[in-house]
Amino acid sequence: MGLRPRLSRPGPGLARLRPGLARLRRGRAGAAGLAVSLLVSLLPARPAFAWVYPEHRDIAVLAVQGLDAPRRATFDRAWEAARTGHEDRLCRQGAYELQGVAPLCIDWAALSAIAGDHACSARELMTTALSAPWILGVADVAAQLKLDLARIPVVPPPSLAPVELTPETLGPDVRRRMQGEALRAERLNALRVSDIRMQRADPAYATRAGANNAHFLLPRPRVDIDEMRYGQLAAFAGAELNAIGVYATYHLSALQKAGRLARETLPAGTRRALLRAALADEAFALHFLQDTFAAGHVAGTWGDASQRKGTHDHYNEHGLEVFTWGRNGGSVVLMGDAHMRPEDAQRAAAAVRRSLVQLIDAIDGRVAAASVPHTPAAAAEPDGLDVCRSVVFPDRPADLRFVESTGPLFVAVLEPTPVPGLGAGLGAMPRFRAELGSFIGLAGTIDTRRMEGGFLAPQTERGRVLGLDLSLRFGLGLDGVIGESGDGLVFASVGLRADTASSHPFVADATLGGGLVAAVPARSAFSFRLRAPFYLVPGDLLLLSPMLLFAPEAYGSLAVTASNGGLIPWQLGWATPVGRFQLVLGRELGVVRHGRNADDTLVAPPGAAAGGGLQVLKFKSTLYDLPVLEYRPYRSFSGNQSSTVLFQLFAGADVPDDASVIQPVGAAPPALQTVWSIGLRMVFDWRYYR
Repeated sequence: MGLRPRLSRPGPGLARLRPGLARLRRGRAGAAGLAVSLLVSLLPARPAFAWVYPEHRDIAVLAVQGLDAPRRATFDRAWEAARTGHEDRLCRQGAYELQGVAPLCIDWAALSAIAGDHACSARELMTTALSAPWILGVADVAAQLKLDLARIPVVPPPSLAPVELTPETLGPDVRRRMQGEALRAERLNALRVSDIRMQRADPAYATRAGANNAHFLLPRPRVDIDEMRYGQLAAFAGAELNAIGVYATYHLSALQKAGRLARETLPAGTRRALLRAALADEAFALHFLQDTFAAGHVAGTWGDASQRKGTHDHYNEHGLEVFTWGRNGGSVVLMGDAHMRPEDAQRAAAAVRRSLVQLIDAIDGRVAAASVPHTPAAAAEPDGLDVCRSVVFPDRPADLRFVESTGPLFVAVLEPTPVPGLGAGLGAMPRFRAELGSFIGLAGTIDTRRMEGGFLAPQTERGRVLGLDLSLRFGLGLDGVIGESGDGLVFASVGLRADTASSHPFVADATLGGGLVAAVPARSAFSFRLRAPFYLVPGDLLLLSPMLLFAPEAYGSLAVTASNGGLIPWQLGWATPVGRFQLVLGRELGVVRHGRNADDTLVAPPGAAAGGGLQVLKFKSTLYDLPVLEYRPYRSFSGNQSSTVLFQLFAGADVPDDASVIQPVGAAPPALQTVWSIGLRMVFDWRYYR
């Protein structure tokens, strides 16, 4: 790319990126309490990643398989030398095509999958591959995910293939949509299981990358820049971390190490270490080159966290038409994370192969010295640039910087990569939002409760109560931040509730009708509701929030696990063709305080009190309800508003207190008992996001 030393300030595209990042960092700095703690913990989750592990590895395998015979021989010799002394951990083959589940070793192709998502630098990558006890577990999870995804075809979403509805097309269209939703649900559930297993194998999986946009393409500031100028914007010191910049930095480091191998006479041990470091740098670089072919990473960079995630997820699933820098053959359509098709893999592998060929040629001494000058300062260990915590590229030592003559090598690799979309302004790609961030909303609820008896022991009849509730909600939308099976939603609400009188009378043989003789009277009151995920027991994240002061990473891991179903992940959502089901017991609590402003009245039948006669009581009570199972058939999100219809199966307990007798005056009140109930609620939930 010919990166010139004089480029020391960000271009206009970088300037446009900074406000969103600054807002994100300011929000983190001011975090307080459970909700914001969860937001801080969860923002770095899956949205920072592109292709899933098996897709990254498949691309690298295809790239190696496509090498010509002489270069493949050089690659195999280099890998064999690099693994010397680590044969128990590094596979004999550099790209093992037939590797199945429960692999016993790590091949070179797997290094590009581990990079970035499971290691923050090439140095950490090699340490992890050689000695981390959990990395083989990660490889096993990835291998199983590959098998699961292979059974699910990638098809256009039903909404993108409309047909003119007629009596003849209605049936086929409904079947097509149901089949599309069934495939989508199957994919979500496969990722759901993989996410749980991956988080267990690598506890830092979801929280590792979060300080930057290293896995995304930098948006173009204008239309009149070419790949050379784009590379200059992407990789100079002070630029925001981005996929092309990270690739270029690590690829250059690998080439500089390879140049030493070709030009210096080195001891055998030093040569092996240098080969291992060069191959690690290249594998790390290639992870980010592969990311540039994921649709959501071409379009999903700029904007706030909600826009980045929403845009990322939309284009990964629905695809994106792009042109490449080389502009050969017109436009192409890219897919994204967990939606990779064979043509997507081949397209990415072609660019990866170009990069790998340059490294192999540098090892063999076939790259001109002018292109990659001799760099004795290139260390015999992998590069240490941390792509998880760094925000901008650091200024490297003078003898390790880019030089003008290296530009054509990088341009050759960039030619088949997608041209990124424009930044904010005219011509920008349509943006989408995820339900991520603070919101204010309204929730309208209608429910019915089935109860046994009433507040008095002699009442044993069964009855029903209908209720209406209108609530104002404040909270943070974090649901689905790790995946659509997760739920990190946090909110508190206050509203007004009204209940009808129960359908059963206070005595079985009551001859009067209406609410006067109801076992549970008609009432109205203020309602309160709280929802938050938990790690092991409800409310534990709130109690553990002081951990943010001395162990923020550990707390972040707890919060991620909580949003992904908890330590025992039985509260994950389960996608189906007709909607999403989720066990939610302990995540949500509703409280209604009846009789706060004016006591409710109740007729006690003869025999309920010690005096034996009919009594009229006044009392208060507190109704608690705990949702158990939730079903969401409908959800829509557009711009900064969302609407959802969901059904909840819940259990209730109406606990009476403060009873006294109105008539006859001075009589002792009877003992009141808790009324237990089970109910079904329909909720229309509308939210406005900031």
